[in-house]
Amino acid sequence: MLFILVISLSLSAQGFPKPYLTQQFDYDNFTFKTRRDWGSKPATSVRPLTLPVPYVIIHHSYTPPACQTSDQCEEAMRSMQEYHQVTRNWVDIGYNFAVGGDGVVYEGRGWTNIGAHASEYNSVSIGIVLIGDWVSSVPPAHQLQTAKKLIAKGVELGYISPNYKLIGHRQVKETECPGQALFNEISTWDRFDPNVKIKS
Repeated sequence: MLFILVISLSLSAQGFPKPYLTQQFDYDNFTFKTRRDWGSKPATSVRPLTLPVPYVIIHHSYTPPACQTSDQCEEAMRSMQEYHQVTRNWVDIGYNFAVGGDGVVYEGRGWTNIGAHASEYNSVSIGIVLIGDWVSSVPPAHQLQTAKKLIAKGVELGYISPNYKLIGHRQVKETECPGQALFNEISTWDRFDPNVKIKS
């Protein structure tokens, strides 16, 4: 009876998992903070992704700037959510996940919900933002490694296709994001696809 109650409470009114369900998984090779951990406001609505997704899209936040401590990164998450929900009138923070300069993964919309980070690709991708401005410098090595570990975990858990394509935000929208330095970096990563272009 208790098991049935837990399952029923973990489902939204639409019948699919809420974003914070990712806390149930074992992230044994990196630190993971749920929405509750960083003090998020609730999403006003959620739409489910069709899984596994074929794309992973890398972003930088530009502002807020890079964060080095948990307190700074949690504040950066709240700042991004405030900007997205209040200023831009989105239902939630736009990204599925963020990676801070503290080497921690922060849950945004999570694995199962459509983000608002790359226009026509939102429904077929997981959007990962590396907090900071990465136009002229690359993120610290531990921040980059954590992003790679997050992607690998997404594949392992079945949320990201094993044949996924890794791209930078600028490949699907007229933007500087994820910054030239970070874009140069991710172009050396496994499964980076230089052939994905902005749709005409």
